[in-house]
Amino acid sequence: MPRLAYLGPRATFTEQALRSLPESSGAELIPCAGSPAVLAAVRDGSVDAGCVPIENTVEGAVPAVLDGLVADPPLVIVREALVAVRFAVLVRPGTRAAHIRTIASHTHAIAQTRGWIAAHIPDAEVLLSTSTAEAAAQVARGEFDAAIAAPLAADQHGLEVLVDDVADNPGAVTRFALLAPPGPPPAPTGQDRTTLAATTQNRPGALLGLLTELAVRGIDLTRIESRPIKDRHAEYWFHLDCSGHVAEPAMGEALAALRRRCDRVRFLGSYPRAGNGPGPQQTCGSDAPAVPVGGAGAAEFAAAQEWLAGLRAGSAT
Repeated sequence: MPRLAYLGPRATFTEQALRSLPESSGAELIPCAGSPAVLAAVRDGSVDAGCVPIENTVEGAVPAVLDGLVADPPLVIVREALVAVRFAVLVRPGTRAAHIRTIASHTHAIAQTRGWIAAHIPDAEVLLSTSTAEAAAQVARGEFDAAIAAPLAADQHGLEVLVDDVADNPGAVTRFALLAPPGPPPAPTGQDRTTLAATTQNRPGALLGLLTELAVRGIDLTRIESRPIKDRHAEYWFHLDCSGHVAEPAMGEALAALRRRCDRVRFLGSYPRAGNGPGPQQTCGSDAPAVPVGGAGAAEFAAAQEWLAGLRAGSAT
């Protein structure tokens, strides 16, 4: 039976995301206390894969996950899931708003509900927890008066929903990544995402050169973030999401060019983009397929490679 870790405890949005993936069918789901613990469990082989949040449409990327992705041993993303986030204020039975002196949640949940908290319970002390579900568990144990969490956590921990739908930005979506040790990526679907991280020398035009390798091949860059390299002053990892798959000619050429140009390149996976099936679409970043520049599709890349092979063989045309 496959073992899959996730940011726990039970009833987190991450568990909801993991259960939406086909890999979870028949698998043992293992909650972990924090995203770094999920990554560590995958790296030490105690689980086969792990699910963590990677970005949110309101708060942006999850720094601990981005930093963990460039650590060793390497990990790759093999699947992603999108979850529409719905927050509620959970309390012990009988608690009213006037009784709330402390309210806790995960840092991203607090960021998405800070305005509501300030407007409705301005005197409450806002505290951080390792996850929304852990905040609910802490309320059940009497450590806090209220938690911002998924309504599902109320049933899990014997709490009441005091107020539902408290997000400052309704319709927020969080993207989750399923991480595994390196191996052959999932087959291309035509609606794929490639994630990578790269470092460059600190000189004028270095980042522009990196981006140009993608642009000239018609690769759509859907996300770029910088994170400091922990043991190097004023040097950064650039984390990028691109439309396309490593098996496709344009993406393959771009990755090879980045390998030549950059100090380091970490391939973090090519995998199907979430949100492309039937029904309402919710996205983090563009889900549009890459539009080749100058008609440089797969056939054109193949023809160019054949032409180059001819030149190397002595052809003059």
